[in-house]
Amino acid sequence: MADLHRTARRLRDLVEPVAASVYFAPECHTNYAALGFGASPGEFAGVAAPEMCAYFTSRGACLGHVPGEVVAAAFGVFTPAIVVPAVTQGWATTDRDSVLAARLHGQRAQLERILGPEPAGIDRATALLRRVADVARHAGRPMFAGLASLGFPGDPMGDFWRAADLVREHRGDCHTIAWTSSGLTAPEVMLVTELWWGMPARSYSLTRGWTTEQYDAAEDRLRSDGLLDDGGLTTEGRALRSRIEHDTDRLEAPAVAALGDDVDELFGLLEPWSASIVAGGGYPANAFQTVAELDADAA
Repeated sequence: MADLHRTARRLRDLVEPVAASVYFAPECHTNYAALGFGASPGEFAGVAAPEMCAYFTSRGACLGHVPGEVVAAAFGVFTPAIVVPAVTQGWATTDRDSVLAARLHGQRAQLERILGPEPAGIDRATALLRRVADVARHAGRPMFAGLASLGFPGDPMGDFWRAADLVREHRGDCHTIAWTSSGLTAPEVMLVTELWWGMPARSYSLTRGWTTEQYDAAEDRLRSDGLLDDGGLTTEGRALRSRIEHDTDRLEAPAVAALGDDVDELFGLLEPWSASIVAGGGYPANAFQTVAELDADAA
């Protein structure tokens, strides 16, 4: 079981900059602006921050031309109060095919700028990531299923990114299943998560749009349930958040197992590319620390 957790989280860490750099790509921001969205609001942690209307609309477009309520449900941790009007504005600005094309072409351009047009080993990495996606389960995983419905673009970099994004969104969906099953609300899991990561309270969580009053209420519930005290997470709170991550790993087990003996080969290909994307300003420094998480769980 330890191998599952370490493998699943290492895969998460290495895929994240490849897949999620789309949200910070200057090329994507330029494409979205050409469609009528606002420009990037400026730099955030060394990267070009996303304009949120474009973010919600472009990422959620894999689900179809759906209302913001559906996007909010699929994303999980964002308040519908900001997602719904953003998506409504997005569909008044452009159509699904146009925003999906802007997303794909922008991310392809960013990855080619940072990694080169066809880095050695990209076809093999794509094949291994597709092996993971091919056996990943669709039930209860709307973002993964939506991306899968798009197929593959048909070029080396586009296919590589799509495969990485499928793996990323599959874990994201598994994580949503895990934390919602734990009984926590979105504001509660955000508060618990940032403390579990060692971040200041109400720092990262504020990016999800919930109000001060909603976070106050969430904090009161966490305290009453014995998960939070004046020192931060209690032993019970830390155990609950660790269990959510472990449950996420277990939900990914069939997909991760598909890599078999080729897992180290995939990690060897992804590691320098992920580092280059971060170094090239495509993705903020990775907040995840796989070994630290697992060692803390065992302490």
